[in-house]
Amino acid sequence: MEPEIKKLIEGYEEYAQKNGIKLNDSAQMLEGLAKRLLENEKKYGARYCPCRVVKGQPEIDQKSICPCFYSKEELEKTGHCLCWLFLKK
Repeated sequence: MEPEIKKLIEGYEEYAQKNGIKLNDSAQMLEGLAKRLLENEKKYGARYCPCRVVKGQPEIDQKSICPCFYSKEELEKTGHCLCWLFLKK
């Protein structure tokens, strides 16, 4: 695994622990999501969730930066965020 991807996953693991949720335990899925987050950062200048559409409207797009504004509600409703990066404990 690339160091940049590993560091990103470690950061999200820390975020999950601090917020009483857990990170998806599929290494393959985590690596794929991390790659897509980094691609979005290079393309758009921010780590937009890979499951969201970047519309080019800063006020709206800000809510899609991972961990996104919508993830807490999705975790409560379905037990996972839309892209399955975070799971409810």
